[in-house]
Amino acid sequence: QVQLVESGGGLVQPGGSLRLSCAASGSIFRINAMGWYRQAPGKQRELVANIFSDGITNYADSVKGRFTISRDNAKNTVYLQMNSLKPEDTAVYYCRVATSFSIIYWGQGTQVTVST
Repeated sequence: QVQLVESGGGLVQPGGSLRLSCAASGSIFRINAMGWYRQAPGKQRELVANIFSDGITNYADSVKGRFTISRDNAKNTVYLQMNSLKPEDTAVYYCRVATSFSIIYWGQGTQVTVST
């Protein structure tokens, strides 16, 4: 059974930083894309950032220049470094892993709250 375990969420003041981690375990083969999505109350889930097995990344316009996605293939782990956080970044952040066989896995979500 595949599990995605997320960590690193929490409460931070505007302008602060957080680092999210997501470790995939279990029988998961040929991981292609690893990424982060987020969902704010009353809004649709949206892409934050993706990183592919060849290292190519893409970001939502709203986080470009502030967030950095990276991955450790040996550990099947993806990270999201979030800097210069804004109140509008407040959401539940979900890890997503896609394999070359088009199988998608989701994490359970971790809350990020940016507030004074």
